[in-house]
Amino acid sequence: MKIEESTIVETNDYRVIIYPASRPFTPKESKVITEKLYDFLATWAAHGKPLSSSFKIERNQFIVVCVDEEKEAASGCSIDALGGVMREIDQDYQLSLFDRMKASFVENGETKTLKLQDFRKGLKEGTISQDIQVFDFSKNQYVAFLSDFLLPLKRSWAGIYVD
Repeated sequence: MKIEESTIVETNDYRVIIYPASRPFTPKESKVITEKLYDFLATWAAHGKPLSSSFKIERNQFIVVCVDEEKEAASGCSIDALGGVMREIDQDYQLSLFDRMKASFVENGETKTLKLQDFRKGLKEGTISQDIQVFDFSKNQYVAFLSDFLLPLKRSWAGIYVD
């Protein structure tokens, strides 16, 4: 399973875990994050059994980890181990990977991230266009990630904030 190659047609519905950063990664950060995740995923296991997994960095700001749970399910301990690596990355670069009180969206082709309260205020006051696309980090299956990770505002979770 290599989700970083967009030419592959996925047939399994892998488990997806998305870690959204509050800002884009620098080239150095992206390189180090990639190296840490390749090293970690190469040895990632659940109850001593290797996990078939991969990752990609989406839009230079979101880390997407996939696990083929048809081969071996990720357990609580293995998910905790992944969380530990992600916390290290988060602390090293101040990325707010675990802060779920933010909204990321695409406006005029640019990915932007705001605190949720500022996002709602911008929509209400009209400083953020309603012609945006919004990211949904709650997707936990790969097929849903492919189809609904980025949606027009009114079809997204944030559609409740507009008329």
